[in-house]
Amino acid sequence: MTTKVTINSLATGVPGLDDLLGGGLPEFSFNLIAGQPGCGKTTLAHQIMFSLATQERPALYFTVLGEPPLKMLRYQQQFSFFDATAINRSVRFVNLCDEAMAGDLDGVLARITEEVAAHEPALVFVDSFRSVVLASKEEGNGHAQLQRFMQQLGMLMTSWQATTFLIGEYFTDTDANPVFTVADGLIWMRQSVQRNAMVRKMEIMKMRGQPSMPGLHAFRITRDGLQVFVPAKVAPASDADTASPRVTMGVPGLDEMMGGGLPRGYSLLVAGPSGSGKSILAAAFLQAGVEAGETGVIAAFERRPTRLRNPALAQAIAQGRIGLVESHAPDISIEEIMQMLSAEVRRLQASRVVIDSLSGFELALGPSFREDFRESLLRLVTSLTGMGVTVLMTSELEDRYTDLRFSPYGTAFMTDAIIVQRYIEVDSRLRRLMAVVKVRDSAHSDELREYAIDDSGLRIGQPLFGQEGLLGGRPSTRGHSPPVEAV
Repeated sequence: MTTKVTINSLATGVPGLDDLLGGGLPEFSFNLIAGQPGCGKTTLAHQIMFSLATQERPALYFTVLGEPPLKMLRYQQQFSFFDATAINRSVRFVNLCDEAMAGDLDGVLARITEEVAAHEPALVFVDSFRSVVLASKEEGNGHAQLQRFMQQLGMLMTSWQATTFLIGEYFTDTDANPVFTVADGLIWMRQSVQRNAMVRKMEIMKMRGQPSMPGLHAFRITRDGLQVFVPAKVAPASDADTASPRVTMGVPGLDEMMGGGLPRGYSLLVAGPSGSGKSILAAAFLQAGVEAGETGVIAAFERRPTRLRNPALAQAIAQGRIGLVESHAPDISIEEIMQMLSAEVRRLQASRVVIDSLSGFELALGPSFREDFRESLLRLVTSLTGMGVTVLMTSELEDRYTDLRFSPYGTAFMTDAIIVQRYIEVDSRLRRLMAVVKVRDSAHSDELREYAIDDSGLRIGQPLFGQEGLLGGRPSTRGHSPPVEAV
């Protein structure tokens, strides 16, 4: 019986990339990093090289007709991953400009062979390999020569047991090219300008022997290099635990309406029109957790929590008991926000998360990421609740008085509980009403309760109907009050 060959996986040192590749980079693989100018190919190659290169596993970086090594290093050393002490020790740069300008692929291959034999590298980079391709086209039979060159280079690197990267500028992935055929891995980097934002995405078009993640995935270039934002891992569905412990909402009377509080690990949607007190309820939810000795995280996309009329919440944020996630980047993706939330949850070991609000959340995303907002939000909520976190989300709704909706995104189905807030007109005044519409696998009140907002927060009052209720036991026929059946 034939024994399977074990292929070691190398950690690239690029956050998110190993997950995208299916577990890391296969050792001794022959890879192509492709994309248009300026999308970060060289930065990605350097980040991988400095992460992997050691004196026991040295790297050779060949530059062709691109920028000279000294100029390249001048800019690359601005990144935190750059290690100046590794130059000429574990990392060595070689300029192939003369060989490439001569258009002689045999000369290029001979020089690469000479340097590989002299230094015995475990990692080899050729940047930009597109220059070799263009040089070969000057010959009458350039395509055949390039194919032969690629086969010889691949055999050379395999015999030397080197993990190889070819960096090239390509504008389309539809061209027939022997480089694409020979490569074991093909990492395609894309960028586009959308409104005032530069959106960068990465695709693993090919990775032999590994279950790489399909599709386009956003990445960002920072002072630390590239960071790839992969979709949040969705926890497997499990049967609801009706005996799960409850958490208090922090609003007197609301726990009673919800059948004893919100079950821990549930997701709650608080929907209502502008000014109905959604953010105040969310702040009370976080503050109740702090008072119970828990930590929390708030993702704020409208007002900063410190501007709410809740000095205790502002103090909890200042003390680090509540983490704050916010971003004003015009090209942010929901996966990036998910990573920021997850990092804060793990850092604080938080048990409560607030997203305020879904409307601001959608507007905060880059234009290209809004099309999949509903599907991405489902992954985010499922991932958070899978971590055991209790999630509260607010949703802005236009109060139409004649119908009842819970979310403009059709996201009510993905939440375990729903609280709706709305206005009615009584005696020429707007009054606020609240109802618990849903608490999955739990009994809850079906009453419409009036509530008020004052300096102490939300105060829940009497039911809409009844002897002491707002409408004195009979439905109102004044103004635009909806019939109770609508709720």
